[in-house]
Amino acid sequence: MPTLNESFAVPDADHAWSVVSDLNKLVPCVPGAKVTSADSPSKVKAEIDVKMGSMAMKFSGPVEITEQDDGSKRAVIKAQTREAGGQSNADGTVTIDVGSGTLEAVANVSGKVSSMGEGTVEAVLQQLVKQFTANLAKA
Repeated sequence: MPTLNESFAVPDADHAWSVVSDLNKLVPCVPGAKVTSADSPSKVKAEIDVKMGSMAMKFSGPVEITEQDDGSKRAVIKAQTREAGGQSNADGTVTIDVGSGTLEAVANVSGKVSSMGEGTVEAVLQQLVKQFTANLAKA
């Protein structure tokens, strides 16, 4: 279960927080991800297309902000996804702290995708996190 840490800078912390605290705005910052339905700004269903080596997969499932502190601009987001073909699962918890400019992502993958090896999975996740934080800084 890889844990990834990334630092980022945003030109406007208040604007970045408005993106982080609304999953309808935040999910599209993740490369290949989109919201498919929304119950509220803090609870959506989303899908993401991921290419891992020679395999291309689509994962979908619920994404929810489980903790939110407007004062410190910190949010904890949980996702539980399943591959469209049903052979792999990917769950994760992402803690974004706009105030300190840090992101911590903990991912757990199982099924077919885990056969790619932890190094490959971690490299793909690390690239997604780097692109996400760059997109958040621009949002």
